[in-house]
Amino acid sequence: MISLPRIIDMGTLLKKSPEAMAKLSGSSDFPDINGIVYLYQTKKGVILAARVTGLPNEPGPCNSNVFGFHIHEGTACTGNAEDPFANTGMHYNPGNCDHPHHAGDLPPLFGNNGFALMSVLTNRFTVAEVIGRTVVLHRSPDDFTTQPAGKSGPKIACGIIRRR
Repeated sequence: MISLPRIIDMGTLLKKSPEAMAKLSGSSDFPDINGIVYLYQTKKGVILAARVTGLPNEPGPCNSNVFGFHIHEGTACTGNAEDPFANTGMHYNPGNCDHPHHAGDLPPLFGNNGFALMSVLTNRFTVAEVIGRTVVLHRSPDDFTTQPAGKSGPKIACGIIRRR
């Protein structure tokens, strides 16, 4: 049997309060979307955990229920008729890196009958660096290639990261 190093004890981590969180709400075109994003600072980086309900759900085995998911540089989930979350700005990118190497680039959310659950460990930012910034859910999957933001489509939900 191979013994793997114990990086993070998830059971212990999930019993403690996160350092920050964001409540996701859908745009007027996607009012059923609701979610919560928790951010935990660890010695190895930030664990970001998300739970989202009310996602668009296209039936059929080959339809895409995959959604782009990013931390954006903006500090408000406001916008205009064309883009309800225009004030979120671009992906959080303090290092001025090409996509998909922005600090705010995250793995996609995979919808499961309108529900998604994911967690990721990242050392691209600290919790303190993203307090006040926005978490954005996009209608299409990020292609992790197209510049500047992965061609992930319209913003359909947003939340502001707040200290707990």
